Amino acid sequence: MSRALRLAVAVTAALTLAAGTPAAAHPATGSPQWTTLAHAPAPADNPLKGFMPYAGDYATFPYSMEWFYLPLRDVMTGPRQFRWDALERQLDAIAGRGHQAVFRFYLDYPGKPTGIPQYLLDQGLLTRDYPDFGNNGVSVAPDYNDPRLVSALENFITAFGRRYDGDPRIGFVTLGLIGFWGEWHTWPYDGWTQPENWMPTTEVLTKVLSRYEAAFDRTRLLARYPSAENKDLNIGYHDDSFAFETLPPTSWHFVQRLIDNGVTEKWRREPIGGELRPEIQSCLWDAPVGCAQYEDYAESVAQTHASWLLNQAAFDPGFTGAKYDRAVAASRALGYELTVTSAALTRDRVSVRVGNLGTAPFYYDWRTELAAVDGKGRVVRRWGTPWTMTGIQPGADATQLSARIDTRGLRDGRYTIVMRVANPLPGGVPLRFANTGQDSGTGWLTLGTVSVR
Repeated sequence: MSRALRLAVAVTAALTLAAGTPAAAHPATGSPQWTTLAHAPAPADNPLKGFMPYAGDYATFPYSMEWFYLPLRDVMTGPRQFRWDALERQLDAIAGRGHQAVFRFYLDYPGKPTGIPQYLLDQGLLTRDYPDFGNNGVSVAPDYNDPRLVSALENFITAFGRRYDGDPRIGFVTLGLIGFWGEWHTWPYDGWTQPENWMPTTEVLTKVLSRYEAAFDRTRLLARYPSAENKDLNIGYHDDSFAFETLPPTSWHFVQRLIDNGVTEKWRREPIGGELRPEIQSCLWDAPVGCAQYEDYAESVAQTHASWLLNQAAFDPGFTGAKYDRAVAASRALGYELTVTSAALTRDRVSVRVGNLGTAPFYYDWRTELAAVDGKGRVVRRWGTPWTMTGIQPGADATQLSARIDTRGLRDGRYTIVMRVANPLPGGVPLRFANTGQDSGTGWLTLGTVSVR
């Protein structure tokens, strides 16, 4: 099944919640009776959403993902030669903390040594020095239209996708590679502010985009700017000046670019992420807001439907007191907030209704499993299901899911039926539902009980 078809699950009416108790089983024959499950906020460190830091171990703020940059030269040593050790070390370290990685490769990062593969420099690839952004000639901007560099990027993307598409250690990949910081701009060398335009031609940009889409089917990709070249691709977006240059009507602001390219609804099937603008990462949570320039955070989330943001200040130096509480609430407001609104159990079938109280869907095809727990708290049987939470839209009617279970062979007695969405990363942060019956550590949600005779 294609990604687009998997994500076409969308319903349209409002979701209503009420407090309740777990369901009790009814006879295997006859219509099951639905019991409402009580709501409670999900943890702020649910996977694949919320604020994240640069890669590292922090106890100052809840998180499930970590960010890093990597120079292309660290992995690409020849036209078709790759050494993946540097990427493997980063992914393994982050996975070892139970987190998923978000990252990009770059060629040109102002203030850092060049990321251009050495063999291209040895071949005489044209590069340009520049003083901007405190660079003072440390990094250099390559000629992105050089056929040798274009071929290198295409070869790299193909090899990258072949090796890492669907890797459970990876949460999201931002396209990178082009422009300062891999952010797909070379301002002020844009042909307007400065006469020279250092960006690649539209033809080259299209080649890079097309190669990314062809190379990745499962791992989610995000581009920096909405454009005519990427509007129809299975690629989301990241706003790296979030709550600073996000809201319309200014032409270069992120939401205005979404509007101008006709992709304001693309978030329903492709993720939105980004970075809270560094100047406001700390002051935005003061009361009153202490930033000299900023945009309304809640409105920025509402209009972008962002799932995650890099926000290093929340982790280092971190916040305390009411400021910390406001930042945690802001992190929790990002992305999905899945809740089981009701459940119906029989001895041979489990049915649930799942709603989304968040601002965006869950984008990955993680599978759901059911289990029976005995009176001593032991999982005595598990059942796989075809259920996935992918694409359940916020604010829509709850999605109903149903699966058969086989309780034959279980000892007579009463069993608690639980469900969870399994994180494919071993030891990864479990996905937890916004319900009072949700276990915070293992990810199991209590649905109700069944009797086996």
